[in-house]
Amino acid sequence: MMNFKLNKKSISNIVFVIAILVLLYPPSREWFMRQIAFSPSVETKQDSKKLSTYNWELKGLNTTSINFQEFENKVVFVNFWATWCPPCRAEMPMIQKLYNDYKDKIEFVFLTNEDWETVDLFFKKNNYQLPVYNSLSTPPNAFLETNSIPATYLVDKQRNIRISKVGAADWNSTKIRKLLDELILE
Repeated sequence: MMNFKLNKKSISNIVFVIAILVLLYPPSREWFMRQIAFSPSVETKQDSKKLSTYNWELKGLNTTSINFQEFENKVVFVNFWATWCPPCRAEMPMIQKLYNDYKDKIEFVFLTNEDWETVDLFFKKNNYQLPVYNSLSTPPNAFLETNSIPATYLVDKQRNIRISKVGAADWNSTKIRKLLDELILE
């Protein structure tokens, strides 16, 4: 019988290999991203950027097509994402929970360049019910400062961008819910 003894170096190497495998396997990578996702930072009204325009045509994929102007003077959650994006997929369960509780209180806009068939398969697989759009015209400039996804913005009723976050975040946190409740009452 072989006597196998683990020393510190062997344990360290095993942990390293397991960590690499976890990060390479998409479902576990998304799980890991969810675990390290934090609530995004919030801008005060004074420090926030303002939307210069709301004129933006959106084609509804699973909802009615609209002009973003319909959301002026409302609290709006805007998320640019794609089904193939691991950080986007990582934050989606948290966003869905937030949407379930706030869909009748604020406006949600989820933007993708993908077609409805691709999005629909992803939504059915994950039981998501978020309103998804394709952009038909140029978004407001404040939404064009990055081409990275996910990119998420929370706009208050006075056009202030209170949150501008690139990368996965915990959108279902107590901090975000408290902010939404405050913005709804303004």
